[in-house]
Amino acid sequence: MRVITRREALRDDEIRLSVSSGAAGHPREDCPSTSPRTAPSPKPLPARFRRLMTAAVTDFDVIVIGGGVNGTGVARDCALRGMKVALFEKHDWGFGASGNSSGMIHGGARYLTDTPDVTRQSCQDSGYIQRIAPHLVFRIPFLFPIPARGLASRVALAAVDAFFAFYDRYQPLKGGKPHNLLSDHEARALEPGLAGDLRGAITFDEWGIDGARLCLANVLDAEAHGATCRAHHEVISLLREDDRVTGVIARDRETGARITATARRVVNSTGAWAPITASLASAPSSERAKVRPGKGIHVVFDRRIGNYAIVCKAIDGRQIFSMPWQNLSWLGTTDDDYYGDLDHVRAATDEVRYLVEGVARVVPSVASARVIGTTAGVRPTLYEYGPSEDDLSREHAIVDHTEDGASGLYSMIGGKLASYRIFAEEMTDRLARDLDVRAPGRTHELPLPGGEAPVDAHALAESLKLPEPAARRLAYRHGARVTAIAARLTRDRDERAVVCLCEPVIEAEVRHAVLVEGARDVSDVARRTRLGLGSCGGMRCAHRCAQIVAQERALPPRTAHRMAAEFLIDRYRTRVVALDGAQVRQEELAIARHVAAGMSPELLLEEVRATRGEDET
Repeated sequence: MRVITRREALRDDEIRLSVSSGAAGHPREDCPSTSPRTAPSPKPLPARFRRLMTAAVTDFDVIVIGGGVNGTGVARDCALRGMKVALFEKHDWGFGASGNSSGMIHGGARYLTDTPDVTRQSCQDSGYIQRIAPHLVFRIPFLFPIPARGLASRVALAAVDAFFAFYDRYQPLKGGKPHNLLSDHEARALEPGLAGDLRGAITFDEWGIDGARLCLANVLDAEAHGATCRAHHEVISLLREDDRVTGVIARDRETGARITATARRVVNSTGAWAPITASLASAPSSERAKVRPGKGIHVVFDRRIGNYAIVCKAIDGRQIFSMPWQNLSWLGTTDDDYYGDLDHVRAATDEVRYLVEGVARVVPSVASARVIGTTAGVRPTLYEYGPSEDDLSREHAIVDHTEDGASGLYSMIGGKLASYRIFAEEMTDRLARDLDVRAPGRTHELPLPGGEAPVDAHALAESLKLPEPAARRLAYRHGARVTAIAARLTRDRDERAVVCLCEPVIEAEVRHAVLVEGARDVSDVARRTRLGLGSCGGMRCAHRCAQIVAQERALPPRTAHRMAAEFLIDRYRTRVVALDGAQVRQEELAIARHVAAGMSPELLLEEVRATRGEDET
């Protein structure tokens, strides 16, 4: 990749990015808030989807590359301190590890013996996240059963009890409850489905969050404070002047339009992609931005397998878990070195079996539950040669590329969801020193959008005449900002219609996801609302969702068919790795029936068979 100087970029006929184009998450006055059910003539595009046609390059203070939780956290912190910031993401907000993690802002009990500072920091930041996004967090009670196996099990139970007694010291930082030691009888009263005789069990708790919604909340707040945020914009070049990085060229992956933006500092916050992004500087930057990518998967089941999250042990001795999540259950997680395509990370059949067999030894009922999907992501772990994946540090680091001949460029390496806010604050503190910005960080005390006040879901259901499950989900995802969706329903009661029955998601929320939250297709809507991620796999809702997206974006019907088909095939690929024999044939028939409207039968068959063949080999 050739490095482009700023002068060359100025001579090119690029589309120039100006902050005057408006914040991407907030439509201008000419953006319609509702749309008709039928559109006899094309309507104007929402402002956020219009091409940026301006002749001037805007000098930003900071450009952030990467829309995961770290990058969006930096963009928000910079904007709150008054810096002019731009944020670019190749895919969608929370597309990578942030949106495919276990969703736990936990205290890091596993790091307590080796790196207690990581545990303390994680607990403290978990407490801050609960304060700024109370609507998005939920308590996860855990049960740690100890099988009865003679003297060894007595020692094991005593050791686990002592360990969590030490962990209890950090619990107040995150609003956690102290652990409890249970007898076999007490453990079975909580979880009757546990297998075998138990010596006893330990209870403790952690906190969960929707990682993709957390990323989006950071973006919306950054935009509200003047940031320019662009998803689906891939940074393809870094601008340079001598030994300094001065900006980026980004390409809209949908339209092909190119955007040039300059800045005093550029932050590489692309997670597992960090070495690739750093290499655009054409310097030894990629070596110092090195990570050890670790793949983690989850298996999703169609029901709640238990009342508690249950700690289990896999065949190789690693700790895994079963966790109830709303009306579903998640099994997780693996941790393996990964050298594949970062843009197309998928679970493999052997990884699914590894988790299911490990959990089934403790919770046998998992064998009779139906797999409805898998998730996969890649952790950007700090590079270290030698240790096993489980032993790698979960600490984080900031790399200054000045000594690589690329001053002005920073890379954020490592970290985890639970400590994203402090990592972003450390990065922003460094930027503030560089740019002589005196404003202090306040992300630990200022609420994220939706966290300003509690919402009564029951009252919401009553006032809007919504099914209570739909109202609860709206209150969870949007918090106090649910008033924007309530306003839509006041104007048009028909938008109460439930589009996705599994989650559930109403029509007004889908339209809001497009017009206010920047969703471009069905997958984007699913990331914001969980539409199509339940037991139906999108087969009951993908086409209707695609129609709504197409209406709001003034796209032709064929495009709506295509985006629905792409979503359904992607969901199929997450399921097929966990199926075999007759189940696969049933899935092929179902996907053919629901997707055929959007593509030729030949292309459909080729897609499905290719997916099945790839997974079996």
